[in-house]
Amino acid sequence: MITYIHQYLIKQLQLFKKTNTNLRIHSILVSISSGQDSICLIRIIEEIKQILNYELKIQYIYIDHQWKDNSQKQVEHIINYLNCYKNHLYIYQIKTICNNETDARNQRYNIILNHAVQKKHNIIITGHNLTDKIETFIQNLLKGTTIDGATNLITCKYTSNDLILWRPLLNISRTEINWFCRNFQLPIWSDQTNYQYKISRNRIRYELIPYLNNYFSINIEKRINSFLKISNTDNDYIKQTTLKLYLYAHHQNLIAINYQVVQIQHFAIKQRMIQLFCYHHFNQILNKNLLYKILHVLSLHYKKNITRIFIWDEKRICITNKWIYIH
Repeated sequence: MITYIHQYLIKQLQLFKKTNTNLRIHSILVSISSGQDSICLIRIIEEIKQILNYELKIQYIYIDHQWKDNSQKQVEHIINYLNCYKNHLYIYQIKTICNNETDARNQRYNIILNHAVQKKHNIIITGHNLTDKIETFIQNLLKGTTIDGATNLITCKYTSNDLILWRPLLNISRTEINWFCRNFQLPIWSDQTNYQYKISRNRIRYELIPYLNNYFSINIEKRINSFLKISNTDNDYIKQTTLKLYLYAHHQNLIAINYQVVQIQHFAIKQRMIQLFCYHHFNQILNKNLLYKILHVLSLHYKKNITRIFIWDEKRICITNKWIYIH
């Protein structure tokens, strides 16, 4: 039985291939958990592979943080389910327990990337869905995020290792995924930590989003998603403009950028050009205080020639003549 979710994912795959014409899809790594998102994703990937008659190397990776007493049972559950499809499954068990969600996510991300490079995969697929996207946006918004942080969770993204991170379920809600799993009677593992309100994401999921949906706007997830899509388009334009101007303004031989080019840009572009300059050469970004001090000095340069030196870690940022140097 082919559902509308199958059809949507087939269209997503076709669009993915059109927008990445130079990419030959030869090996896919699917990052999974034992939750309903991953169970749904496994089923759809394996069925689409048969429907389209694709000869693909597909492998799965599972990261066990060993947070819970029943972690071993979860591993056994996912192994039993994947035995139906006879694909390789790699399990990483993390011995050092990390209770911080952000640190654990970064740890998991690094393991997956390193594994993909080692096994020569060129695409990584994850089971992030629309509900995850909305929850992440709200969490970041409450922390005072920028437009970059607000639109960070996107369908397709290139990593620094020339891998493609693809999230095909990102516009499918958790409710729709739950329907899919129940419709095909898939073995969903109920994780007790998903119901603990001390975890902020759970409180957003079960209290805040239903409250907004009931009292402010029906289909709040789709409305927020529409806003995020528009914001992502605007953010892409800002990034492209910043990159073009940076390539024009940076020195061909020295670690320097022409501040006269930076000076005449909009404030949003100015700060991005300075941050890109630092990140390009040192893989670091400036803290806000230092960034604003530099921008303030640049705003004075049209009045008189000023030479300033700022200390950044063990480096010196020099503003003189028409250049910003770092050495």
